[in-house]
Amino acid sequence: MRRLITFRCNGATLVGTLDEAPGRTGLLIVSGGNELRMGAYRGMSRLAQRVADAGYPVFRFDRRGIGDSEGENRGFESSCPEIAHAAAAFRKAAKLDHLIAFGNCDAATSLILFHNRAAIDRLVLANPWLVDRQHEDLPPPAAIRAHYAARLRDPREWLRLARGGVNLTKLIRGLRATAEKRSQDPNSLSARTARALAASTVPTSLLLATGDHTAVAFQHAYRASRFDPVRSRIRVEQRDTASHSFAGEGDKDWLFDQLLAALRTV
Repeated sequence: MRRLITFRCNGATLVGTLDEAPGRTGLLIVSGGNELRMGAYRGMSRLAQRVADAGYPVFRFDRRGIGDSEGENRGFESSCPEIAHAAAAFRKAAKLDHLIAFGNCDAATSLILFHNRAAIDRLVLANPWLVDRQHEDLPPPAAIRAHYAARLRDPREWLRLARGGVNLTKLIRGLRATAEKRSQDPNSLSARTARALAASTVPTSLLLATGDHTAVAFQHAYRASRFDPVRSRIRVEQRDTASHSFAGEGDKDWLFDQLLAALRTV
């Protein structure tokens, strides 16, 4: 059964959806961007139903200022209260013993930053977002380098360049971005995320799409040890897809299997 639940968050009434199931371990889905709790093309709604059918309750919610929820939308970096109150409401409604949280893109970043406030037992993080707002007009340098490296290995791209089929302005802009040294500001999103991930003590699954720019950038930072986490509690799983939300052929089944594996280990 699926039912609506309202809960309070810093003076605003928020709306969530509970897909009920008999299990005492639940899945909290945090939406990315300004996406409604149902997800693009009802993707999160369908995923929630599928997980509930497997025996685990699932809770989704609209953060402040999004969808059916009251309040001001202050973006994912201010979503700590919403995550904490949603987790508490979910625990109470479903009488949970354990809580796992899943988020994609900036929702994954939010969970890295704020999961300790919500007493979450395990994290499943897909393609975490690390780009500060001032750099959002271009993909991260690591992603740009990977993109151009792949193109330069393709003889057809050299032929396109010779025939004038390549936008040189865009090419130069992209190459300049790869040479840019991002600020080492300790208050940058990347630095704050690194500290939070390194300080976390909960088991974590990182789900990365190999062809996604956001995932490529995160993988670059991870391999460069900028995060320096306790690797034994972090499991990295990669999917050969360019779909940021794992919407390609076979991706949805793969994502479902990863979530079930996490739910079964608590």
